[in-house]
Amino acid sequence: MKIKNYSVLLLLMLLVSIAVAQSSEESRTRFGILAGVNFQNLTGSDADGDKLTNDMITGFHAGVNVQIPIVPEFYFQPGLMFSTKGAENNGDGFSAKYKLAYIEVPMNFVYKASLGTGYVMVGFGPYVAYGVMGTLKFEGGDGTTEMDIVFQDVVETSDNPALPYLKAIDVGANILAGYEMSSGVFLQLNSQLGMLDLSPEYKGIENDKSSLKNTGFGLSLGYRF
Repeated sequence: MKIKNYSVLLLLMLLVSIAVAQSSEESRTRFGILAGVNFQNLTGSDADGDKLTNDMITGFHAGVNVQIPIVPEFYFQPGLMFSTKGAENNGDGFSAKYKLAYIEVPMNFVYKASLGTGYVMVGFGPYVAYGVMGTLKFEGGDGTTEMDIVFQDVVETSDNPALPYLKAIDVGANILAGYEMSSGVFLQLNSQLGMLDLSPEYKGIENDKSSLKNTGFGLSLGYRF
């Protein structure tokens, strides 16, 4: 009888220790690293207001984030990423490709629920990004021309009109969904929608209806420790 009582007590102690360990694991701040592939586009309109017909290009992203508990199963996940974006336009006898690189700060709110031995996760939040480099490559009948993109908000009449200009700051929304294993390895699908118009203001040009916004999605593989 005593052996049976001791067995029950030992089992209860084991269950309590497992519950405490799980609670502790879910309530601590954790860091993560991630990288993956981007499929990005630039949507909007040209100077006449006609819708752009750009195609997606493939890029990449890499960075880190921090998972901060808010309440059980809900977390705040700020991060710091390097991300490449852009678009390609192919016409009759020519092609133009924008390649852009951003330092990006996502600020996501994530819900994680137990599923199997890991967690299913969904999240959303804003991001702020700053353009650090970019090129425009134009291929046509006269050959190939590649120019560095100039990041500025206003293009003055004294600026070189032949150069490509874009605004440096981008702000938008993230949506993500994925699965994190008990080992800390996770896979997630990311979707982004840019909210700010990247087209600068051109002084001396009236009725300019051009607009550009980043949009796209990506797949990330990461590890949380």
